[in-house]
Amino acid sequence: MFVLSSIPSPDPAFSVFTIPFGQWLSGIGVPETFALNIHAYALCILVGIVVAVWMTSRRLTARGAEPGVTLDIVLWTVPIGIVGARLFHVVTHPDDYFAGQELWHIFAVWEGGLAIFGGLIFGAVGAFIGCRITGIRFFTFADAVAPAILLAQAFGRFGNWFNHELFGLPTDLPWGLEIEQSNPAYPLGLPEGTLFQPTFLYEIIWNLLGVAVILLLEKRFRLQWGKVLGLYLMWYGAGRIVWESIRIDPSEIFFGIRTNVWAAIIAVVLGAVIILAQRAGHTGTEASAYRPGREWSPNAAVDSEETYSDSDDDGNGASSSASESDSTTLATSGADSKTS
Repeated sequence: MFVLSSIPSPDPAFSVFTIPFGQWLSGIGVPETFALNIHAYALCILVGIVVAVWMTSRRLTARGAEPGVTLDIVLWTVPIGIVGARLFHVVTHPDDYFAGQELWHIFAVWEGGLAIFGGLIFGAVGAFIGCRITGIRFFTFADAVAPAILLAQAFGRFGNWFNHELFGLPTDLPWGLEIEQSNPAYPLGLPEGTLFQPTFLYEIIWNLLGVAVILLLEKRFRLQWGKVLGLYLMWYGAGRIVWESIRIDPSEIFFGIRTNVWAAIIAVVLGAVIILAQRAGHTGTEASAYRPGREWSPNAAVDSEETYSDSDDDGNGASSSASESDSTTLATSGADSKTS
């Protein structure tokens, strides 16, 4: 019978996948040293984004939105969110980037360091821009994407495992995480072989459970108008308060509390405020996924040969039909005038 005694960290060789283009293409003048390094951390985030976009698209389309409109919004949300995630991380870990470190490391996202709270804040700005352009209601999109974000975060946390980072306090639990003593984040004074709390695993489980709970409550109470977003903020924030409190990586401290704990507390409060405010302001169901005047119809772009429009060229079936219709109308009009 297998008994879990610890969780091993992946071999560092698996954290980076190298594609030796130089060796393959040296015959056409490409330097042999040229290679493309693909980091497992980035792959985990990319998989999370793809899954989240797929889930959001299905949910938004089910609300009556145009198929594919999610991509139009995501084109604003993801890039701005990534910039915000990196910026938030750098600002909350200044010693890692401004204390003797070369400043170019600020942009070295492949080394780790994307703060989800920064991604949420800036991503919301990007989503708002995308929603204004497409005509989708912001809170409709927010409700559609909320559980998908949790799913993406679950995939993304595997990146911390591959990077051997963001682990928690020492533990003797059978699922303690193995971390090599040569790791820069390994606490001084602890003996080799010390196990640590696998906070990445705790958050993965919490996020997956959250997806199920949010979808269940959404269906049970028919949550709309941003209430699903509020529920997400409360769920994720509550879990993050716990996981962040047992992490041992350096962080800015305010009033004895880590920066990300403060951010998690704010998320919980903001989520509750959104739910209460939207519950009081919107008692009915959403009439449409679009703002008034921006509605989309599946038949809006159909150009029929039997329907005349200004864009039809002379001589096609539509213009002929239109001429026949005009002649019929004139004849009928004349007949009516004679009998009046």
